[in-house]
Amino acid sequence: MTEADFLALISGQRVGLAADLQRAALRVGSWIYRGGVTLRNLMFDVGLRRAHGVRVPVVSIGNLTTGGTGKTPFAAFVARWFADRGVSVAFVSRGYRAVDGSPNDEALVLAQLCPGVPHLQQPDRVASARKAQAELHAQLIILDDGFQHRRLHRDLDIVLIDALNPWGHGHLLPRGLLREPISSLRRAHLVAITRVDQASPEQTAAIRERVAAVRSDLPVIDLGFPPLRLINASGQTTDLTSLRHQSVVAFCGIGHPAAFFAMLAREQFDIRDTRAFPDHHDFTSTDETELSRWVEASSATAVVVTQKDLVKLRRDHLGGRPLWAVEIGARIVHGQDAWDSAVQTILAKLLEN
Repeated sequence: MTEADFLALISGQRVGLAADLQRAALRVGSWIYRGGVTLRNLMFDVGLRRAHGVRVPVVSIGNLTTGGTGKTPFAAFVARWFADRGVSVAFVSRGYRAVDGSPNDEALVLAQLCPGVPHLQQPDRVASARKAQAELHAQLIILDDGFQHRRLHRDLDIVLIDALNPWGHGHLLPRGLLREPISSLRRAHLVAITRVDQASPEQTAAIRERVAAVRSDLPVIDLGFPPLRLINASGQTTDLTSLRHQSVVAFCGIGHPAAFFAMLAREQFDIRDTRAFPDHHDFTSTDETELSRWVEASSATAVVVTQKDLVKLRRDHLGGRPLWAVEIGARIVHGQDAWDSAVQTILAKLLEN
């Protein structure tokens, strides 16, 4: 079953007896998964397992769900916010889908967005955080995708919720996309609702109400991800207007491809065709050959991808057309006071060290 087929199944788009039976089987899997998650969290809650601290503050950025919520542009935003105030920052992450110790796609994008900020990737994030502090002299650790990684103590726990699919189709894995129950938001310090610029006010308000039902005093901010410019594999950049009203084809391997294509449409790109690959997809030579043929057969004047795709393709042209990625930023649309309060707490801890 492809990722697209799986998403169609758990979202309810696939109908019929066979689909109902498959969803029932997945629901049983969710009960087993819930038991494991509940037990693990309980062990931390009662002290049978403990979080390990480091000598510097840790800011965790994570999700309740699998798939893309915009962690990478937001992690870059957080890193730059502290770096602009003279704080030495380091990223720590597991390195999901990294090959042979090489940086994964998210690390490569963060290296472009935050030049000079070190990024340590390995499953033992406690060891990475200690190394970043002791050997790289980091004053602040940003733990990427860290909400479920409770072994590393964090001073600020930020959970991102995608306004377009906030609750992972309402079920835990594998029936839905939730990594843990929504009630786990109780241990968060700050919630960031992402892609609010693509959602209706009613959708955002409904998410805020659900968060408040879990914990009424949990601060919430709204984030937008504005497209900034186009960039190619050689590092050349151009303004978004250079492709406005131009015919393009677009493809991506991210957690929320529809959001990427919708953003291109809002920027008034004339999208002739699109293709979506699984999240973190590694493009093989066969993929590139097929994509080249697809581009050659189109009437497009350019090909547009995300930065996560470009760092793996590492080429300036595809199918004889220029290949561009859209560089995405992050901005606080609502909740500036909540953000300021949260980060001022971290700055106060830095002054104590």
